[in-house]
Formats: sequence, structure tokens, C-alpha cells
Amino acid sequence: MPGHDEVDRIVDSWLRERPDLDFAPLQVLSRVARLSKHLDRARRTAFSRSELASWEFDVLSALRRAGTPYELSPKALLQQTLVSSGTMTNRIDRLVDRGLVKRRSAPNDGRGILVGMTPAGLTRVDAAITRLVDAEADLLDTLSATDQERLAGLLRKLSLDFD
Repeated sequence: MPGHDEVDRIVDSWLRERPDLDFAPLQVLSRVARLSKHLDRARRTAFSRSELASWEFDVLSALRRAGTPYELSPKALLQQTLVSSGTMTNRIDRLVDRGLVKRRSAPNDGRGILVGMTPAGLTRVDAAITRLVDAEADLLDTLSATDQERLAGLLRKLSLDFD
């Protein structure tokens, strides 16, 4: 077994003080919470090096994943980013101002709008995802490919009830 980490020290202290409780959930979820902080830091760094905020990456990556011509309706963007309509409108406005997306009328619906990524947006999101994947790989480099697959499967199983 590898050395003790901070969670082990915390749980050991709690067990000494409250031996009547089962601290097994803390063994898992406290580590997930601590790893989440490292992941957030890695993501902020990857995005800022591409001159993007996290929310900008969210919108641009949804457009990028849509494939050529990298367009989605505001409603589709809402569904993928889980923000309110007003928030999405504000985000699109700000991305338009930065020259990272553009709006156009939907060809099959005169009232509909499509949001499309500009070449500048494509360059930024591609740089950000490359940096993000590299940073996340670094976070996982102590695990073998088999361990990473096993962990991904366990986390998927745990998260299915929440999604």
C-alpha cells in the first residue's frame, strides 16, 4: 500500500475521536474533493494560457464538438452548458464582442438564430483542449492505463445516479 496521504491522517484522527462512526465514505469522497481542487487549478491554467475563461471554454467546446460548421442554436447551447437563458444570452454577447463567435439567422427558420464559432474561437478552443488533455494526463500519470480505466468505470458507475 502506498504511503499515507492527508485524507488518511484526517480519517485516523476522526477514528481516534469518534470510533463509533464509519468513515469509509470520507476515504473516497474526501479524496475526490481534494482531487477536484487540483483539477480545477489545472483547468484554469489550461484555459487562461489560451486566453479563455472556463465559461468561454464551455460554450466554445460545445460548438467544437458539434463539428463543422461549428454551429448550434442557443437552446442547444443551453442544454449542453446547463445555464439559464439569460446567462447564455450574456455569454454569447460577450463572445461575439471578443470575436470568438458570431450569430446568424437559421436558414430553415427566419426567427431562429444559430451561434457559430469564428476561426479565432476555433484556434483558442483547440489550444485549450490540447493543454487541458495534457494537464489532466499529468494528474493521472501515477496510474497505469488499466488503473485509469478501472477508476473511470467506478466513477461512471457512481455518477450515473447524478446525471
